[in-house]
This record gives sequence, structure tokens and C-alpha cells, in this order.
Amino acid sequence: MTNPIANMPAEETIRAALRNVIDPEVGMNVVDLGLIYGIEIGADRVRVAMTMTTPACPMGAMITENAREAIQDVAPDGINIIVDLVWDPPWSAERMSPHAKQHFGWS
Repeated sequence: MTNPIANMPAEETIRAALRNVIDPEVGMNVVDLGLIYGIEIGADRVRVAMTMTTPACPMGAMITENAREAIQDVAPDGINIIVDLVWDPPWSAERMSPHAKQHFGWS
């Protein structure tokens, strides 16, 4: 019997794919912005918990769909991809990578 998780992408592969998802309002990827709160890989699914910089973000639906599509590009066919939009804990600029902070002049 084969291990179904063996065919699943590694967390770093998923994170790399998510670096291609840009928040168009600020022009930075969702990983460096600190919007990715968690990545869970199961036998038949990938679940990502992410947030937006504000609950009022008008691009939230588009960004979460772009994230789902980015994961789909690196995952095997037929798996369930779930992108949960969460608000707890609230996002803050402290979650940004050093690269993003430098880009915005915050370091």
C-alpha cells in the first residue's frame, strides 16, 4: 500500500506557490505580507488559513481564489483545496517578512 501523502506537495512548495499571489492593493505577495496563518497537508487535501490586512478588504474573494489556484498548480489532480479566510488573530504589520518591511520602508 502506498502512502497518499507522499504525492502531496511539501509545505514549502505550497508556500512558494503562494508567493505568486499578490495583494493588488499593496503590490506584495501574501506570504511576505504575513497573510498566511497556516498550511495543513492531509492525504487528500490541502488547507490554508489566511487573512487579509483588513476585514473590509474589497479584494478578499479574488485573493483567496488566486491562492486556491496557486495551490492547485502544485498539487496532484483531484485533491480538495481549502482556503479558509480567518480574522483571528487580526493581521498586523508585525507579521510581515523583513523583505516586505524593507519594501515599505518600515525597517
